[in-house]
Amino acid sequence: MITGFRRPAQGLRPIGHNDRVDSKKGRRSQALALLGTLVVAIGVTAGIALWVLRADARAGMSEAVKTGGLAGAAVVALYGVWLNDRRRRVEEDRQHVEEERLRADGARISHERFGRAIELLGNDADQVRVGAMHALVGLARSTPEYTQTVIDVLCAYLRRPYFHSAYENEAHDPDRNDYAQPLLRRLTEDEAADDREHQVRLTAHRMLKELLPPVGAERTYDLDLTGASLEYFNLEDRAVGTVLARRATFYGITRLAGAEFTGNALFTGAVFRGRVDMRRTRFTGGLSLREVRFSEHANLSDTAVANFADLRWIEPAEVRMDGAAFDGVVRLNEQAETESDVAAVAD
Repeated sequence: MITGFRRPAQGLRPIGHNDRVDSKKGRRSQALALLGTLVVAIGVTAGIALWVLRADARAGMSEAVKTGGLAGAAVVALYGVWLNDRRRRVEEDRQHVEEERLRADGARISHERFGRAIELLGNDADQVRVGAMHALVGLARSTPEYTQTVIDVLCAYLRRPYFHSAYENEAHDPDRNDYAQPLLRRLTEDEAADDREHQVRLTAHRMLKELLPPVGAERTYDLDLTGASLEYFNLEDRAVGTVLARRATFYGITRLAGAEFTGNALFTGAVFRGRVDMRRTRFTGGLSLREVRFSEHANLSDTAVANFADLRWIEPAEVRMDGAAFDGVVRLNEQAETESDVAAVAD
């Protein structure tokens, strides 16, 4: 018994039927065109030969036939030129159709890869989620149109609520926590789950930096890290578009040295639990550090902000701004208006 077979719907034609019909019509039209060309060539040959005989009584039959034959050959040659041009156009059209089909297949495969990776990203197993992130990055590299989408997915993952026990004791440098040392006791299930998720999030951090282009790139990508918990966040020497990091918490050293932000960088309400290295950073748009809390030293030396700078962070804060340059509107705390700050703004 044959199962799973369904009779084709009435009126449907087998695949390739139209192609075969078009091919038969094409061959028939070519045959008719060739026959017509031969008839015209014979007629031209005969007509020219008769015309030569009538126009010049001294011309012999052979001379008249030769002249008529040349005219007929010219007609056949013109047909050959037309036929070659038609074949070329048909081949170009066929190649264009094939390229469109390949592009459509590639887009379909990319959509399937993306959908499968998103499904795996929600898997309970941490190693599966790590593999899904690598699959997404591979998709972004092979299909650049997906780069911003993949970055958005990684940022969304980092925005998920998360807190590791290392942040309680060593927020300024979580790697110094006991969990980074050789295990001296068996971890509880919750501690082990936190560690596994910790490794997944560190992978997301690394993938983000790998996807961002170096400084000077024409195309930049945006980051939305609103409320995210970030650890050893590193964008050194990367070109970034707009960054939204409102109310984000940064654990460990935050490295933004040499980076270039072509859009606004908004860190409003963020908390930096470790040191901040923002030397030689370029902000083509604006920079907002309003209500930012610095738990450790922050270095903004030689930083340049082109549009606006809101430097009303929460005091006390140890912030160095030697050689910093600000164009446009600059807002400072009353407590922060020291001589060094004013000199930095004046530069």
